Amino acid sequence: MPQPQPPALTPEQRQQALAKAAAARRQRAEIKEKLKMGNLSLAQLLENAENDDIVGKMKVLAVLESLPGLGKVKARRLMETIGISETRRLQGLGANQRGRLLEETTRS
Repeated sequence: MPQPQPPALTPEQRQQALAKAAAARRQRAEIKEKLKMGNLSLAQLLENAENDDIVGKMKVLAVLESLPGLGKVKARRLMETIGISETRRLQGLGANQRGRLLEETTRS
């Protein structure tokens, strides 16, 4: 079976797409830094994920690893306990998963 080819873009379209992707990466990095510093809570972030596409497309694991006091091992263990896939993104979380995440992270 042949490999699917990426869409044919003009150089201008490609440049715009690269700039848009870089801006999204910068914004996600800023959000993770705010989480790390305690300027943004997980509850606020989950609320923003419903309306903001860039926030919604962040991986749950990356967000949890950015929380103070929660490293890579604890974050993976927490996701496993709640039943969230490692590849899940914020916008894909169900109401029960959001509730359990908030409950478990505020308890820690």
